[in-house]
Amino acid sequence: MTDPSAPTPTAALQLAVRAALSAGLAVALSQALHLQAPLYAMLGAVIVTDLSPQQSRQLASQRLAGTVLGAGVGAVFSRFLPAGPAAIGFSILLAMALSGVLRLHGAAKITGYICAIVVLNHHDQPWTYAFSRLVETLLGIGVAVLVSLVPKLIPSGKPGADP
Repeated sequence: MTDPSAPTPTAALQLAVRAALSAGLAVALSQALHLQAPLYAMLGAVIVTDLSPQQSRQLASQRLAGTVLGAGVGAVFSRFLPAGPAAIGFSILLAMALSGVLRLHGAAKITGYICAIVVLNHHDQPWTYAFSRLVETLLGIGVAVLVSLVPKLIPSGKPGADP
């Protein structure tokens, strides 16, 4: 049985084209700006890419909120917790719970993920690392949102289906 919520092959290809374009541009800009980790710009671009500009902006705000909160919480926790499995689990728990308290439900997983990275690997300069992730993520998000504004490049073939 076919899943009615599954994207059509054309929509899936359109999304892949947009994600690839966003990721490639985000990495190129990161490298041109000599940013520390273009990977985070690429991740930000792919994660927020959607066929709908409105959905891309919504995903972008969740990604940004999760990055800011996770990096900040991770930087604070890294000063008080020794890196290790217990610290990682505890920091993820608290960061994701804080996302819930702040009603950032769509950002909870990103918050936990970013917080854990800071606690695990960046005790020496957590605020520098947090700021770098924010800049790179913002770059990727910005590129993806701009790409979402480009009209669909591949028509669906159905009359009236594409704007």
